Order: sequence, then structure tokens, then C-alpha cells
Amino acid sequence: MSEVRSDFGWTHRTQPPAGGTPRGVLFLLHGTGGDETSLLELGAMAAPDHLLVGVRGRSDEEGVTRYFRRYDALHYDQDHLASEADALAAFIAAAAQRYGARALPRRALGYSNGANVALAAALRNPGRFAGLALLRAVQPFEQPPTPDLTGLSVLLLAGRHDPYSVAGRSLPDYLAGLGATVDAVVQEAGHGLTGDDIAQLTRWFAALG
Repeated sequence: MSEVRSDFGWTHRTQPPAGGTPRGVLFLLHGTGGDETSLLELGAMAAPDHLLVGVRGRSDEEGVTRYFRRYDALHYDQDHLASEADALAAFIAAAAQRYGARALPRRALGYSNGANVALAAALRNPGRFAGLALLRAVQPFEQPPTPDLTGLSVLLLAGRHDPYSVAGRSLPDYLAGLGATVDAVVQEAGHGLTGDDIAQLTRWFAALG
């Protein structure tokens, strides 16, 4: 595992694949209160053949780390969301080049707040990602954009008992309508992650070309 770096304005940590040449580069985006290490273990289990890049959110509200400011759990500062999503997309392109992965497929695995910023970055910067694995995501935009997402593969893992799930129910149809290939799974879970998430992630990453 590398040391923590703060290149390009983002604190992050990289981890090479278990062995051999990486098949892709996977950006790991934590939930509220997490950091650049929070999803490294999950990423290594789900996508052991990927170069992992854990990224720390830059919004710190009373010691709680997020990727963008919010007013409450489902209402977000739309300007800050957009600017941080674009900054993250720029970092992802720069980091892929820095770590010798420019020619590899770029994918993101995000949980909760991290899933929402990954989705926002992909919607505002179509073509930046080849795939998104979004765990407990909701629609982050009050006025959702309508880019062409043809070629983007998306895994949506929702929890049937997640109190925020109602805000994410429209995502499968919304993303499919933009041309993305969507694999949506509703699990017997709440907002927290479970062993079923690991199984679904492993299945999805193994099936990617």
C-alpha cells in the first residue's frame, strides 16, 4: 500500500492489484465520515485485479467528512455538489495518468455520499467512467441532467429497508433512459453494507470486460 498523497488537491491512497497487470483502475468513494482507507478492503475483495485509489472527500462539517455540503440527508447544496463533482472528475483523469493507468477502464465504487458524488461526476462528465458500482445511492440533483451515457455500466445496490431508498427508486429507469447498462439489485438490507453487497460486487466486477 502506498503512502497517503495529496496530489491534484485530493488526499488519496493507492493500492496495487493482488498480482499481475491491473485490468482497470477503481476509485473508491467513502460514505459520510469515512476517509481514503474506508473502502480499500471492500475494493480488494470485489475487484482484486484493479488498481485501487481511495479518495477522501473535501467537505468537512464539524469534523464529519463528506464530498459535498448538504442541508440534510436528502437535500444538498447544488452548486457545491456540481463543483466538487467536476473537481473529482478532473482528479480522476489526472490520477489515472499519474499512476500509469490512462489506458485502463476507469471505474468507481461509491457508498452513500460517495455513491452520490460518483453519480454526479459521471452525469456532468460523460465518458469519464466505464463503470459505476453505486451502493445506497440517491438522485443527488434537484434538476437531473440528461447526458448520453451510452457505454456506461452501472451496478445499483439498494437496501429494501434503507430509510433513504425512496430517493433512489427512480435511478434504474433514469440511467437506462440515458443509455447506460444498468444492473439494479434490491437486497434485504438497510443503509449499512452487508455480505450480500460483497457478493454482488464480486459478481459484477468479474463479469466486466
